[in-house]
Amino acid sequence: MSDPSSLPVAVSGAAGFIGSAVVQKLVGAGRRVRALLEPGALTTNLDGLDPAKVERVTVDVCDYEGMARALDGVSAYYHLAAIYKVWTPDPTAIYRVNLEGTTTSLLAARAASVPRVVYTSSIAAVGLSGTDRPADERQPFNLFDVANDYILTKYLSERIAIDFAASGMPIVIVNPAFPFGPRDRAPTPTGKMVLSVLRGEVPGYGAGGFCAVDVDDVAAAHVAAESRGRVGERYILGAHNVTFRDFLHLVARIGGVSPPRLYIPAPVGAPSPRRWSSGPSGSARRSPSRRGRASRTSRGPCSSTARRRAKSSVCPSRRSRRPSSVRSGSFATRGWCSPAPRAPVHARSSTTAIP
Repeated sequence: MSDPSSLPVAVSGAAGFIGSAVVQKLVGAGRRVRALLEPGALTTNLDGLDPAKVERVTVDVCDYEGMARALDGVSAYYHLAAIYKVWTPDPTAIYRVNLEGTTTSLLAARAASVPRVVYTSSIAAVGLSGTDRPADERQPFNLFDVANDYILTKYLSERIAIDFAASGMPIVIVNPAFPFGPRDRAPTPTGKMVLSVLRGEVPGYGAGGFCAVDVDDVAAAHVAAESRGRVGERYILGAHNVTFRDFLHLVARIGGVSPPRLYIPAPVGAPSPRRWSSGPSGSARRSPSRRGRASRTSRGPCSSTARRRAKSSVCPSRRSRRPSSVRSGSFATRGWCSPAPRAPVHARSSTTAIP
């Protein structure tokens, strides 16, 4: 019988923003990786990695036979393949990849008896509490009236993963917040937020904010989830809460451009945005006990509808205060956020932390 530690780890979406970060973390830990690449994928994020450590396999995640071959003989499968776009004129591809791709891949993983699956969901799949209490991983999804196709597919695909876990598959679910960092070549909607500010395309900002997290910290939390996450649980992966205003001004300052100064209020009669805490300040700066919490808000400073901006909220993980071994870096040194004391990235489920 093969030693599991000698078997490769499969990663779909391996050339993507988070996927390539996961591949690099695994290789850095001495693991061999089978990088699953969609046909025609740009693979520059994998350049420089030792071919002896990273086997590249081109496969469509909606191709059951192809995925069954790709997952044969692996010790774990990280499912990161997804289309992350907040809008597209034809959403067919989003539903195909995010839903059909999830179902097909997990069916193939079950047939291959993969010992462990880490499924990448999103903080978008976490609902709002509807009260002053911030939502956590236990909060059911309740954004059907404002969700775009990406949000709906992430919610629905997470439900698929949960159903597979309930049937006995060893699946752990992770919900990244808004990742920033190197290798965002597309760029993703979060990367576009930065570019839009630098290009002077953002006229103003609304209330609320979001949770920023270093993509390399997200990758490290994925690896921690493989070995220490609980089957069937989901884990919010987030670090620094930041208001839209503070984020836009920070990017503008670092980029040497004028920041957006126009405040855009929510529509009359819309619910007020949730704050980071019950305190009077809307600032992203909190006491140390507040750091490491994940927030959930609109998808960007200007791209989301005003209705969704009006429903901004935060999503801390509740239970254990024990951090994982992952620690967030300084976003200032990355060029993404202002200096702040290093704080743990809490990847906690509704029942426990990844110890």
